[in-house]
Amino acid sequence: MKIIELFNPVATSQIRRNGEPGQPTAFTLIELLVVIAIIAILAGLLLPSLAKSKTQAISVACMNNLKQLQTCFHLYSGDNNDFLPPNNFIYDVATQGPLKLGVSWCRGNTRTDNTTSNIENGMLFQYNRSVAIYHCPADKSVLETPDGVKLTQPRTRSYNMSQSVNGEPELTYIPCFKKFTQINDPQPTRLFVFLDVHEDEILDSLFGIPTKAFMGDQKVWWDLPANRHNQAANFSFADGHVEHWRWVVPKIFRDLPQAVASGEMVDYDRVQAAIRQTYD
Repeated sequence: MKIIELFNPVATSQIRRNGEPGQPTAFTLIELLVVIAIIAILAGLLLPSLAKSKTQAISVACMNNLKQLQTCFHLYSGDNNDFLPPNNFIYDVATQGPLKLGVSWCRGNTRTDNTTSNIENGMLFQYNRSVAIYHCPADKSVLETPDGVKLTQPRTRSYNMSQSVNGEPELTYIPCFKKFTQINDPQPTRLFVFLDVHEDEILDSLFGIPTKAFMGDQKVWWDLPANRHNQAANFSFADGHVEHWRWVVPKIFRDLPQAVASGEMVDYDRVQAAIRQTYD
């Protein structure tokens, strides 16, 4: 009997309840608690891995969106004698309206656009008629009314195009490339085109950052990259590839524009180095 108790507690419990071994009975409370404890331990070990895998999967989906937009970018250039898609829709914070009207890769204020018409009227939509590729799956931001009241409807766009790509021609302090074959400094492998923009900062469809010469030693974010992919953002580049950039310092929106935070210079320099600096 003592040997059975030591090596087979289930059998022992059956003997105690029925007087005869071998007949199936319910588990004891202690046995159930042991099983629950084991399941809890296993769940505690597995859930962080599952959450990490889900985050990575969402980031991959975002990168796929950027890859498809980059393909549209190349198709447009191929159809238009090497010219890059126009990128001239800039929202003027002072006047609360567009700085310039005209065609662009995408127009509109993504905070208040309650339809996809601005996406569908953009110059790239003809090459991929899916509005979903303009929105990052990790972007949980919602639309607002013009006076800032939050709604429940998700926004339609999460991405901007770099100022270096056929930007507003009247802004001479923002040098840009007009044709694909002109891209030489930085090279197509290092010139970013589309990027994931911070949901608290995004308005128009052009991502701007001062050139090294324009602001001198003063470092400011005109626009702010996203931080939603585990303290990272995704970028596409002129040669067609995409990259996941993890930040040294979290990107937290404070103001427009905003000074570079303490310890953030490495991140800022990385983004600034991936734009055109001067007109030749």
